[in-house]
Amino acid sequence: QVDLVESGGGLVQAGGSLNLSCADSTRTFRSYAMAWFRQAPGKEREFVCAISWIDESPDYADSVKGRFTISRDKVRNTIYLQMNSLKPEDTAMYYCATRDYTTIIRKPDAYPYWGQGTQVTVSS
Repeated sequence: QVDLVESGGGLVQAGGSLNLSCADSTRTFRSYAMAWFRQAPGKEREFVCAISWIDESPDYADSVKGRFTISRDKVRNTIYLQMNSLKPEDTAMYYCATRDYTTIIRKPDAYPYWGQGTQVTVSS
């Protein structure tokens, strides 16, 4: 059983910043990938970014590239999502997810473990 705990969501004005965190509180250090997805009302869940525990190169969706930064803390088994220059279209529930492999996959179905989500709302 994997337990992912997210925090850091909230309400922010357009152009502002938020920092999300996701802690994996149950697993010891392993080689796996962790990702952020988001889902707006009435829309499908979409890939935001991901990072592998052994590969330094993260992967970003085009819509967030240059504005969002994913990082990791191996000691705390935690990933972070620094979101800058936020836009109203970034408004969504943000979910942390992980899988038991190092390969980064952009499809939600590839991730069996999910957090409860944290709401991000960007006002115009």
